[in-house]
Amino acid sequence: MIVWDQPERVMRFVAEKTDEEDFPLYTAIGLENQGKLVAGVVFNLKCGSNIMMHVASDGSRHWMTPAYLSACFRYPFIQEQCRRITGPVRADNTEAQKFIEHLGFKREGQLRAACSDGTDIIVYGMLKSECRFIEGKYHAALLRYTRSTNPRV
Repeated sequence: MIVWDQPERVMRFVAEKTDEEDFPLYTAIGLENQGKLVAGVVFNLKCGSNIMMHVASDGSRHWMTPAYLSACFRYPFIQEQCRRITGPVRADNTEAQKFIEHLGFKREGQLRAACSDGTDIIVYGMLKSECRFIEGKYHAALLRYTRSTNPRV
């Protein structure tokens, strides 16, 4: 089930998984299975047409449903009208780098020693024009999901 209305719960999940203390000025969308969060996305630091996106999961890949992916990308690109998303990834987290590249993000640079432990951060970006999750089968899946959970929509 997509969790729209518990941003603090989702933010705490993402913060714990990404070794962050907190995220300033955020909102979040989570996904739960049998009442347990399995994935979360935190959006923060919107500035002009850019927003930061932080993703975490319970380690499985079963959460990457078309409806959830659509929800997570429609929020910044449609609701917030951003032209781009920035995704920071620790340089020592090769799994996260593969994952974010699989989503379609492009590597844009590196912030040397930017983590509290001195690890570099790799900066990834995605433009709205590059996102495949906001229309087509992904959006259709989100509409089906929304109708199934709220028949009045």
